Amino acid sequence: MQTGAGSIMSSLGCEAGSSLLILGGGSVGLSAVLAAVVQGCQDIIVSDPIAARRKLAVELGATHTIDPMGTDDFVAEVRSIVPRGVNYILDTTGKAKVMSEAMAALDHRGVLGVVAIPATPNDMVLPIDVLGVLGHGLQIKGISEGDIDPQTFIPSLIDLYLNGEFPFDKLIASYPLDEINQAVEDQLNGLCVKPVLAP
Repeated sequence: MQTGAGSIMSSLGCEAGSSLLILGGGSVGLSAVLAAVVQGCQDIIVSDPIAARRKLAVELGATHTIDPMGTDDFVAEVRSIVPRGVNYILDTTGKAKVMSEAMAALDHRGVLGVVAIPATPNDMVLPIDVLGVLGHGLQIKGISEGDIDPQTFIPSLIDLYLNGEFPFDKLIASYPLDEINQAVEDQLNGLCVKPVLAP
């Protein structure tokens, strides 16, 4: 949770009224949605191929969702929501092709935050349009654990939770230990985001 939330609240420092595209609706991406709501982002767009995760993203505060497998022009779809382009992108997929294409949806001086480990060896190198980066003043920022101090940040998230402003419990589903296979299957199918095994 701290990685997604910290990425939005600390690393990227998304301001109230800003626009954000989150690539991937897993636990990191959806905790980023919660943080974006806390920060007062105006447009919170989540891209994920699993319908259940897109639905949950909206329940958590996303203003729009995109099925990346169901569009012929991903960037055009983002810009139909935010014509100037988004201020921030947070990638949680680790897929170089996804990040590279999404950068065309950034506004002038926009920032791409990279938080995921590369999905495959082919994703170790990010191809970028250097002229586009220079011409629009874009930034690519590597993020490690949300760039936060856990000793102070985690208690602040707990305070937000207790005040009803960061309902991270909506991301968690508990399973008895002997249902571990079901927990894995449910997570892969998007029926739960963060399975927790209880003895």
